[in-house]
Amino acid sequence: MGVLLFMGAGWGLTQPLTKIAVSTGYEPLGLIFWQLVIGAVAMGILRLVQGKPLAMPRRLWWFFLMIALLGTVLPNSFSFRAAAHLPAGIMSMVISLVPMFAFPIALVLGIDRFNWLRLGGLVTGLIGVTILAEPSALPDAAMIIWLPVAVVAPLCYGLEGNVVSKWGTHGLGPGHVLFGASVMGAIVALPLAIGSGQFIDPRLTWGAPELALVASSLIHVTVYTSYVWLVSRAGSVFAAQVAYVVTGTGVLWSMLLLGERYSLWVWAAMGLILVGLFLVQPRSQDRVAP
Repeated sequence: MGVLLFMGAGWGLTQPLTKIAVSTGYEPLGLIFWQLVIGAVAMGILRLVQGKPLAMPRRLWWFFLMIALLGTVLPNSFSFRAAAHLPAGIMSMVISLVPMFAFPIALVLGIDRFNWLRLGGLVTGLIGVTILAEPSALPDAAMIIWLPVAVVAPLCYGLEGNVVSKWGTHGLGPGHVLFGASVMGAIVALPLAIGSGQFIDPRLTWGAPELALVASSLIHVTVYTSYVWLVSRAGSVFAAQVAYVVTGTGVLWSMLLLGERYSLWVWAAMGLILVGLFLVQPRSQDRVAP
């Protein structure tokens, strides 16, 4: 339980840190490139210390690229853009929708069985998101247009998880996959960042946004490694409960660090999303046997 709380609090903290990182106008591709570089270096050092390989077989380059695109480049391109316009607490609620997108995708791929209770969770969570779209729910009604942009991120994460669940990791451990995807993603993101004029020169004066990006990247690597460990020890169903902690702590961190305050509409939406998460979480009997 302690590891679960640690992971949730860490992941929740990344949302206000992301808000700080985009506060001075940094564009998504520049942030994504350095996030991937920091992740690759951190994972590389960790694997060297553990005596694990860093090899990236040519035959698996496409796989590393797919994970990089679905797990970082595409979702963060949208979430960083939305984070510049939406409160960090709202972003925490939206990111927690991953299980709700993962469920219908799993049905399409034949990974999970249909379950009315989980469908009810999906509907409940979507009602919560609809409430967030109420003009009086957000500090500025103009923010509503950024909610669909933010929702792209959990959709990508849900697709990524199902793709890995369906077709596996080609004999690689999760840490190896994360390292390879970070390296491949950085290679792809660099020319995109430079070509679009979004590259961030690290020689600039460092302040809160730059430090927030580094901290967020390191937290992600640490929490991801802990998550993999927890799944191996306690199972994926128990580990999936981290979504509740991420939602709650993301809101609390945002209130503490950014001084955010929310309307009753937002708290009602959060309650519905948490109920939806509870209902949509996978049970062992829902899994389709291989």
